[in-house]
Amino acid sequence: MTKRTISRVLALVALVALAAIVAAGCGGDGRDDESDTAAETSSAAGGETSSAQGEDLSGKISIDGSSTVGPLVTAAAEQFQGDNSGVNVTVGVSGTGGGFERFCAGETDLSNASRPIKDDEAALCEKAGVAYSEFQVANDGLAVVVNPDNDWVECLTVEQLKKIWSPETAPKSWKDVDPEFPDEQIKLYGPGTDSGTFDYFTDEINGEEGKSRTDYQAAEDDNVIVQGVGAEKGGLGYFGLSYAEQNSDEVKLVQVDGGGGCITPSVETVQDGTYKPLGRPLYVYAKNEAFTRPEVKAFVQYMIDNAVPIAEEALYVPMTDEQVTEAQGKLDEAAA
Repeated sequence: MTKRTISRVLALVALVALAAIVAAGCGGDGRDDESDTAAETSSAAGGETSSAQGEDLSGKISIDGSSTVGPLVTAAAEQFQGDNSGVNVTVGVSGTGGGFERFCAGETDLSNASRPIKDDEAALCEKAGVAYSEFQVANDGLAVVVNPDNDWVECLTVEQLKKIWSPETAPKSWKDVDPEFPDEQIKLYGPGTDSGTFDYFTDEINGEEGKSRTDYQAAEDDNVIVQGVGAEKGGLGYFGLSYAEQNSDEVKLVQVDGGGGCITPSVETVQDGTYKPLGRPLYVYAKNEAFTRPEVKAFVQYMIDNAVPIAEEALYVPMTDEQVTEAQGKLDEAAA
């Protein structure tokens, strides 16, 4: 497995660069992370993971959605096409919501998502006659980080995080969060409102998706959040666990108490579900009718067969054996 030294931001930059080079790829509007971009790539590089194909395949597979999941699926596409040069896989990063819009409109075969499909999105698919199956492809954890010089916070409860991020309370000082904390100004950094990460965090912490104080620096680039928190003694932010681990010299991980005690975010605590409530699964949604095309079925099978090495290479938390088995069962049912 590769070392956790390559950021997802760089992966997205590479994704867009590949789109510009490969003529078969589809271009986009250039916004990052979960924003509604349409930057796409056609990948043709080989990989080291095993191929499950026993026949010559050809055709085109169109994928769009979450840029959190985008690098994972791009890595799978690169490796799959190394074994199946007749298949052209394009991966867009329109954001989870933007991906579902295209998916339910019949424009894509697969949709990447950093959260489950919403009721209104499912209704759009139903209205359009798009039947689909949901597959978990990896795990991810959201990390809460503070400045390394912050010597008063090691663990925050969900209630304290809610107090910090709720628009009703919106404390200005750390002392307002806990009287034992110093009278240090709070400086907040986080993802933009179009991000699936924003949706997930606000739902789990504030109890309502999209509910958040607005007086914070929003950024689709996690590096902006790292730099902001790293420059402010009273800084606090949140983003994906892998990127936080890569930048452990610049920000400090905070334990989170979801009701069962303080838990440090890690691969193990995300996989075993003890890092609550900020551990999450990542998904790919597939149109059931697309499984009549051998190349689509083969690609999804490839992602499941190679789920662990692909996740590790793309800097995600891999699925457990049980999660892989469940994904295989769903594919067997959908493709029957």
